[in-house]
Amino acid sequence: MPGTGEAGFMKIAISGKGGVGKSTLAAALSLLLARKGRQVLAVDADPDSNLAASLGVSASDRKTIVPIARQVALIEERTGAKVSQFGQVFKINPDVSDVADMFAWRHNGVALLVLGAVQRGGGGCACPENVLLKALVTELVLRRNEALVMDMEAGIEHLGRGTTRGVDVMLVVVEPGQRSIDTARRVFELGGQLGLRRFRVVANKIATPADEAFVRAAFAGEELIGVIPYSEALRGADRDGRSVLDGLPPDILGRFEAILKNIEQE
Repeated sequence: MPGTGEAGFMKIAISGKGGVGKSTLAAALSLLLARKGRQVLAVDADPDSNLAASLGVSASDRKTIVPIARQVALIEERTGAKVSQFGQVFKINPDVSDVADMFAWRHNGVALLVLGAVQRGGGGCACPENVLLKALVTELVLRRNEALVMDMEAGIEHLGRGTTRGVDVMLVVVEPGQRSIDTARRVFELGGQLGLRRFRVVANKIATPADEAFVRAAFAGEELIGVIPYSEALRGADRDGRSVLDGLPPDILGRFEAILKNIEQE
């Protein structure tokens, strides 16, 4: 498997349409890796920032987590530029080697880093915030020796051509709906343009045999490595602020374990 060195250093990116369950899968894999004694860094790269809740971080604690994109002092120190000012000259390769250790929130054996979003028009702007985030993702993917699980937005905004060589697999979460399928196809296309070659599909919120058949037909000949049924237990965990694995029935837990095992053994 490229980029891992060993199974414990696996780098997983998770994408898909908003609301399909990316954070649920990211949290489940992160927690399962931690249970196996791995050093795990979970990165919330989705502007909606739901990963902390899925890991079981309390609502009061979540309010204290400041995303990296809003760490103004850090951004200005590392890039040498003021936030929210235009026409500046700043470092395009800021030192970010210590950022994860400084700002990660540790919970249930998982270190969580919330990236946040650049709060201005054009998220891909060449502004200090975005430059620091890009440098940080490169650091996390290519240089840190730990298991990495990235909860991406509906696309691959945070990844660049150089970074993709360190990603072992892109998991694309889909639900039984055409818009979800279309988003997955766009992720495949964008990822392929950047050099990603290993894509795997996880079907979520599958309520009926017809739901599963719909997803399987859409990805016939492609790697569908897991099917997660619609679960009241998962819905209840979300409602009650518990981790996705807390109180999960053995059959659903086994689905997540099988997905992780499949990835590790390829």
